[in-house]
Amino acid sequence: MSDVRGKAPNNCTQIQIQLTRGKLIEMKMKAIRRSVWFTALNRVERACIDLTIKVVDKVRSLLLAKVLTAVVEKLSKAMESPITRLIREVGYELASRISRIAKTWGCASAAQWAADLEFVTYLTVIKINTPESH
Repeated sequence: MSDVRGKAPNNCTQIQIQLTRGKLIEMKMKAIRRSVWFTALNRVERACIDLTIKVVDKVRSLLLAKVLTAVVEKLSKAMESPITRLIREVGYELASRISRIAKTWGCASAAQWAADLEFVTYLTVIKINTPESH
């Protein structure tokens, strides 16, 4: 869930998971192992996932899917690594800005920079390691 490959800068919060019993169990176990199951979710959110696991093989209800998608997204964000979060929040914006500037200077290949994960990761790491000037 915390993998940022293939995601566009504007769609980083979009979760791509099938709402099946197996996937929900997998996500719950992962959240428990990472110690975020009880801290990131309230009692009602945990109950929604637990009850779905017990009763449903595959979610077909649109209302239940909306509720579970919100909970799964919240859980995914809580489980993502700090660098992945910074890539999503900082890196894509920096790459987009640099790409726009380079395009105005006439660099034709700069349009692809904003979606290049390696470039975005590089910029994020540089940003993390740059001391703030006062």
